[in-house]
Amino acid sequence: MSAQVTPPRGNGMFRTKSVEQSIRDTEEPEHGLRKSLSALDLTVFGVGVIIGTGIFVLTGQVAKETAGPATAIAFVAAGVVCALAALCYAEFASTVPVAGSAYTFAYASLGELVAWIIGWDLVLEFALGTAVVAVGWSGYVRSLMDNVDWTMPEVLSGPDVAEGFGFDILAFALVLVLTVILVIGMKLSARVTSVVVAIKVAVVLMVIIAGLFFIKAENYKPFIPPAEKQETGGGWDAPLVQLMFGYEPTNFGVMGIFTAASIVFFAFIGFDVVATAAEETKLPQRDMPRGILGSLLICTVLYVAVSLVVTGMQNYRELSISAPLADAFKATGHPFYAGLISFGAAVGLTTVCMILLLGQTRVFFAMSRDGLLPRFFSKTHPRFRTPYRPTILLGVVIAIIAGFTSIEELATLVNIGTLFAFVVVALGVLVLRRTQPDLPRAFRTPLVPLLPIVSVAASVWLMLNLPVETWVRFGAWMVLGVIIYFVYGRSHSRMAKEGHRSPS
Repeated sequence: MSAQVTPPRGNGMFRTKSVEQSIRDTEEPEHGLRKSLSALDLTVFGVGVIIGTGIFVLTGQVAKETAGPATAIAFVAAGVVCALAALCYAEFASTVPVAGSAYTFAYASLGELVAWIIGWDLVLEFALGTAVVAVGWSGYVRSLMDNVDWTMPEVLSGPDVAEGFGFDILAFALVLVLTVILVIGMKLSARVTSVVVAIKVAVVLMVIIAGLFFIKAENYKPFIPPAEKQETGGGWDAPLVQLMFGYEPTNFGVMGIFTAASIVFFAFIGFDVVATAAEETKLPQRDMPRGILGSLLICTVLYVAVSLVVTGMQNYRELSISAPLADAFKATGHPFYAGLISFGAAVGLTTVCMILLLGQTRVFFAMSRDGLLPRFFSKTHPRFRTPYRPTILLGVVIAIIAGFTSIEELATLVNIGTLFAFVVVALGVLVLRRTQPDLPRAFRTPLVPLLPIVSVAASVWLMLNLPVETWVRFGAWMVLGVIIYFVYGRSHSRMAKEGHRSPS
């Protein structure tokens, strides 16, 4: 497949980058990443980033406020939405085993402008997610320190704790340490992740098994509580679907399950990060689908089990909001398990933070290699073969953000950014199947075009359930990204300079 050398035209922003060219770029000595990951490594990465505070906090919170014991069904529904997207990710990641995840997939199918937009979206998603998780980790560690009478000075506990100036030294230090680990190499990252994930999963399994002995059948009645009108407020706080169609989401009841699914979806965010490591996988055609789908299946089973345990131990109306699972054990007279849960959450958030940072650096690296960001950032370390320049830059920036900023109110941007990526990847599968039907595909998404269309519809529905304020902030970030593309990216793109055009 030969590339035609022609000057870029007015519609150059829709030029696509062939799969063959993307793969050739990974073979450049100074711009290629070391292949060291197996299917097990990828599965561990997936489990490591998906299981965070959601399994310890979100399960009980949603049960109390939105779905009752039927929260287990909500987790299944959210898992199905993610599985639809995961099947599309698996096809792309095995066909285009290149760093960048949805950004690279969009470049191969939907064109440069769409690729830039999704890459810009992922930069926000992963950066914000890393900072939020680091701040959350710091809170759990301070809580554990308080249990042994070690108290951090307020001025070093962050703006959420200190009155006036506050710097979260723990969150800052965590991001810097993880940055060093990622610079040294993916295999070391995988080993650290494997140990931490093993501890985290062991804690989750212990909680599930211990909780089984305190379940009371009457707590499951009714399994689907009667529907109640949801107090959504109006204006900026209202879901977009309410303003557009007049639909008012309900708590509890059958429709409450779907409302809960749009909330617990946050607990599944992360499996798409696995796709960013495609270029560093030994056998991506075989191992990427296994890693993506395997991690998603494991986490769905664990989420459903935890939700059944917490709603069985304590009536859903009596669950606490801040720490429902830990408090459920306290209510049954077993505070030891509450401390164990806090320890599991603190340990678990370490890997969540690291893998989100890994995902962001790989997207940034891929965009730099294509010239849409300065090529300075696309050179790999001569010894470790890692993208050390963007890793150090982003690590330091995110560490400072985590230290100085209270950003819980921006967390929903992570949700909308991920769902937007799901939509782009599903559409990309449809386009690439049509434009390059003979392209070798080690894994093929089943039931095309039906499954990708359903995936798009499900993702859009969950996006519509997010507040208007989230949409406005997301739109502002996207507008800024488009401006940067036209000011810098479009003219510096390697595709523009070299005249590459995919065959029609």
